[in-house]
Amino acid sequence: MPRAKGGFKTRRRHKRILKLAEGFYAARSRSIRIVRQTVDTALARAYKGRKLKKRDFRKLWQTRIGAAAKENGVSYSVLMGDLKKKQVALDRKMLAELAVHSPEDFKAVVHFARN
Repeated sequence: MPRAKGGFKTRRRHKRILKLAEGFYAARSRSIRIVRQTVDTALARAYKGRKLKKRDFRKLWQTRIGAAAKENGVSYSVLMGDLKKKQVALDRKMLAELAVHSPEDFKAVVHFARN
């Protein structure tokens, strides 16, 4: 029986991995063994980064809401507690947008939550 080296399938598998390594430098874009390690690491970090991005944005929104709430004479925690009691359906992202782009509307929301 002739020896099968798997040329076509191997080349196709390698090309798929090399495509993911476009833009990498030196052996990280050419040597299949190093490329595989680099791509695996990059994919793992990208996955983790997508989770961290959510965390970072939530922190940013909380900071913006807290700063705008302080300007209106109320703390972040009190404001969020009052909004929860009033069952206001605005999430932190929308509240932060209001705080940055239309402070008058944010002031109205704070006034509604306090009374």
